[in-house]
Amino acid sequence: MIHLPTLRQLRHFACLADTLNFGRAAKLANVTQSTLSASLQELEATLGAALVDRTRRRVVLTPLGERILVRARHLLADAEELVLEAKGAGEPLSGELRLGVIPSVSPFWMPKALPALRKTYPKLKLYLVEDLTERLVEKLASGAIDAAILALPCECGPNDGAVLGTDPFRLIVRKDDPLARRASVTPAEIRRQKLLLLADGHCMKKHALAACGLRESRDPDPFAATSIFTLVQMVDNGLGVTLLPQMAIDAGLLKGTGLAAVRVEDDPARDLGLVWRKGTARRGEFELLAKALAKATSGATSGIHAKALARV
Repeated sequence: MIHLPTLRQLRHFACLADTLNFGRAAKLANVTQSTLSASLQELEATLGAALVDRTRRRVVLTPLGERILVRARHLLADAEELVLEAKGAGEPLSGELRLGVIPSVSPFWMPKALPALRKTYPKLKLYLVEDLTERLVEKLASGAIDAAILALPCECGPNDGAVLGTDPFRLIVRKDDPLARRASVTPAEIRRQKLLLLADGHCMKKHALAACGLRESRDPDPFAATSIFTLVQMVDNGLGVTLLPQMAIDAGLLKGTGLAAVRVEDDPARDLGLVWRKGTARRGEFELLAKALAKATSGATSGIHAKALARV
């Protein structure tokens, strides 16, 4: 019979991989350093191979350790889902849920959604993780988060999900700009402006350009912003114009500024979706969460329908 590693050993290994320090890993795992060290030695003995290289100054995962870590995170996530599914069988959305949210959604949409969500599911313990799309997809795959709110389409891997609704883009200009007096503008008119966008890595940049049929400049933009709030300040200071999602405008982002939002013809928009791991036992819970999110923010969405999310 094959001697199998325990979930406890795998968890201790994952904590060490997260911190690359035995002391901090032991604190994270809520055990003594000697206990964690012994647990790792038992895991390596069971597998018959070294997972980490130990020196006086640092801990480094071996190539095998890197591969084992991926499998370990999947096993830990599956085990956690098993427990949560059993606990939530009688009452869905009643335990812990780690939800990833992209920065262009989190500060504008979640304040609307959370109060209604708490009212509908008072026993849900929701932990928000704000990060860029690429890192949230990685965290979803590793089990570090359970689901994520992303702007679609995106490289979200072989996951499932539900589209929550659409979020139109608006052109943001100074109130003294002639375009501010227009009922709408065309993408061709936007091309003639100094368009300020978020830095590379932010999915909103790609979605805004694609939605409006605009091409990304080949030259690096020295004025690229790292947040929507910075974009607003840059436009307010006369450096150019930008494209912002309607949800940010509805949340009052332009209040106290000298800026106006102008409709873009054909209402180009991004889709917002809740994404979760394909095959998860908690699919039913995530579908309920998607419906609750769409209902809680119905003023900013155009409805909800479930669909498989393919690689795009």
